[in-house]
Amino acid sequence: MSEYVFGANILENLTTGMYQDSKVIYREYIQNACDQIDKAVRDGLLLQFEGYIHIWLDPCRRTISIEDNATGIPTAEFKKTLGNIADSDKKIGEDKGFRGIGRLCGLAYCKELVFTSTAKGETIVSTMRCDALKMRELIAANGRGDKRTAIDILQSINEFTTENIANPNDHWFKVELIGINNENTYLLDFAQIKEYLSFVAPVPYINTFIFRSEIHKHAEKINYQIDEYAITLNGEAVVKKYKTNFKTHAKGDDEIFDIEFKDVRDLNGNLLAWIWWGVSRFKAAIQKDCQMRGLRLRKENIQIGDDDALQKLFKEDRGHHYFIGEVFAVSKDLIPNSQRDYFNENETRNQFERELKRYFNDELKSIYYGGSAINSAFDKIDIFMKKEAEFKEKETNGEFVDTMHREAEIAEIEKAKTKAIEAKIEIERKKQKAEEKDNTVMGRLIERIATERTQNPPITTIVKPPEPDTKKDTKVPWRTDKLSTYSKKERKLISKIFGIIVTSTNKETAESIIKRIEDELQ
Repeated sequence: MSEYVFGANILENLTTGMYQDSKVIYREYIQNACDQIDKAVRDGLLLQFEGYIHIWLDPCRRTISIEDNATGIPTAEFKKTLGNIADSDKKIGEDKGFRGIGRLCGLAYCKELVFTSTAKGETIVSTMRCDALKMRELIAANGRGDKRTAIDILQSINEFTTENIANPNDHWFKVELIGINNENTYLLDFAQIKEYLSFVAPVPYINTFIFRSEIHKHAEKINYQIDEYAITLNGEAVVKKYKTNFKTHAKGDDEIFDIEFKDVRDLNGNLLAWIWWGVSRFKAAIQKDCQMRGLRLRKENIQIGDDDALQKLFKEDRGHHYFIGEVFAVSKDLIPNSQRDYFNENETRNQFERELKRYFNDELKSIYYGGSAINSAFDKIDIFMKKEAEFKEKETNGEFVDTMHREAEIAEIEKAKTKAIEAKIEIERKKQKAEEKDNTVMGRLIERIATERTQNPPITTIVKPPEPDTKKDTKVPWRTDKLSTYSKKERKLISKIFGIIVTSTNKETAESIIKRIEDELQ
């Protein structure tokens, strides 16, 4: 039996062909560092929260450096640990990474990839240099018929060296990407990378996010630890940049005024995942450029996929865009795939999806639909109140051109009043329904919107204004009354012209034309 051959293309699949977004290199190297920090804590090398991950971007030198103070790698294990592929000692369901391929990802985006490390009790610093540019050239040559195996290429690009320069009390690991490719320059963009890490990396919530304590309390309640690590980018702390205020499509600003939790369990009551999401007024879908938008999927507090990884579980795509929050996958059987953009397919994933679909499309859908309906109802009330106020102001200031103009405005107010009354009834109906179903979220939502928007008095009954009382020598002022230099006959003609303009075009255009005529006549 002939030996199996692993062709050069396997390296391409594990590097240039593995990820669609090159920024995932940060996630992969951070993930590895976090695993080693956890091990260092278990082994007593570090106290809890004593570990750190420092990332440095140098656009001038075109280098990226990622360093941690975890276990490091002993000299005797260094070559085997870094040289072997897909031969990790990590355990599925316990460690954040376990496939032993993530360290290769940097080879696709730089000229040289360098790993350096030392372990406690040793004075030796071990280094592995990988000629990434040469690797890509050899893979390209392989495609042109210059056949090589993956082992041939690795042996030709990897160089191992040691130096006796370490402090025996030190323990650290560093990866450097040297000579970032021109097409990957954005990997050196501080603002872009910090924004990316702010929602992808396992870091604490920003201390201005007022709901962070509640989130941690719920995690403690269900005996779940949210893994958080001290990560810096060019010396600045990376944090989850959640806040309460955000912008919606078309309906302006909105805010999170409360949060809600959901524990997702299988048929046997085992915890699959848990969710927190922000309760807002649900005025409209959240703008796409809002980094917080969506329910972000996380495992060990590292984001899985992009911000829309769970969007497919909503019947309506827009449903996902009404919410801000996180879904923490808990079950050990929810295993991230090699691209870490979702989970491997198994029965646990199927149960996870079934439960989320039910929750998203029943409970959450009713919330954002209800919120949208409540806001729409209050909009109708506001429209009525605005029209009524405008009528009174026009009446007082003598802005009606004739009786027909005045009567048309009254008819519009009556239509708005009817819709406002119907809106009032709808609000009360939803409020009662929420009470009957013990839907506390909808109840809080209605109360919040009502508190903010019901500063208006109850809807009044608009009655057609009475005709002027000639006995009191009062009359309705008309717009042409301001043209006092003209005779009564002339003002009557001007009023007729104004009336034709009002009935021939929209309000804004009519007002503009009439104002121009008034300016000329005055």
